[in-house]
Amino acid sequence: MYFAKAKTDFLEYLEIEQNRSQKTIANYDHYLTRLIDFAGDIKVEDIDNETVRKWRLWLNRLGTNTNDELDKATLNYHLIALRSFLKFCAKRNINALSAEKIELARSFRKQVTFLNEDELARLFAQPDTTKVNGVRDRAILELLFSTGLRVSELAKLDRDSINLKRREFLVRGKGQKDRPVFVSDSAAKWIERYLEIRQDNSKPLFIRYGGTKSVDLSGNYHRLSVRSIQRLVEKYAKLAGITKHVSPHTMRHSFATDLLMNGADLRSVQAMLGHSNIATTQIYTHVTDPHLRAIHQKFHDKH
Repeated sequence: MYFAKAKTDFLEYLEIEQNRSQKTIANYDHYLTRLIDFAGDIKVEDIDNETVRKWRLWLNRLGTNTNDELDKATLNYHLIALRSFLKFCAKRNINALSAEKIELARSFRKQVTFLNEDELARLFAQPDTTKVNGVRDRAILELLFSTGLRVSELAKLDRDSINLKRREFLVRGKGQKDRPVFVSDSAAKWIERYLEIRQDNSKPLFIRYGGTKSVDLSGNYHRLSVRSIQRLVEKYAKLAGITKHVSPHTMRHSFATDLLMNGADLRSVQAMLGHSNIATTQIYTHVTDPHLRAIHQKFHDKH
């Protein structure tokens, strides 16, 4: 079977049988098409170790607008897509290279940026809560830290998404996986306050105010976009005098770090973040390293 045909079958498999998102499917299509760009529409059985080695070299030298080389994380995305494709071939008894033969490139672990207690307090104090958009922004900041939501997940929330009495709800994250999310007392209070002063009946939980498009009271408010949420977090971080780069994902890092520093186990944090692989969650463990000496002294250094 030729690669282009097998690729189409694989992408349909991801959509129908694996229920993967359209974004994931588009990304896999992009990465695998680059193998066709390099080698042409060769037969699947002709993709051997040497083909993969030369493709990796070609990808490495492909570069970007800002760099002469493709970074290792992006290179690995291509290899992960190929590995998934080869696993699919094995399931369908298509003669192909073993997926285990595809080794990922070594990459540097990303530095985790998080906010400490003082920085969080300064950040939360920035929105002008005498105005409706200030109350909205405070609710957003509190909810990001309380739940560890991805910014895309937060932007999709509707009024009826959250049960404020139970202070919990389900969110559908990456890979169409549902996970429970828990809302702190403080976040619930600010969301309630925001909803009380809303003068519309529109569906989204967080809406934008002002802008060029006119807004009426019939519910035609516009949902706050992911980019708008990113901008407001960055704005308040600067106002708070926080010099490090702060984004909604920094709030997610802060949520995970806070849980671990207060004794939560890694598996629980993995579940609350919605990570499919615990290796992804382990990027946070070095943050708690300063506590290891104290733990050693408390539980072991007694002789």
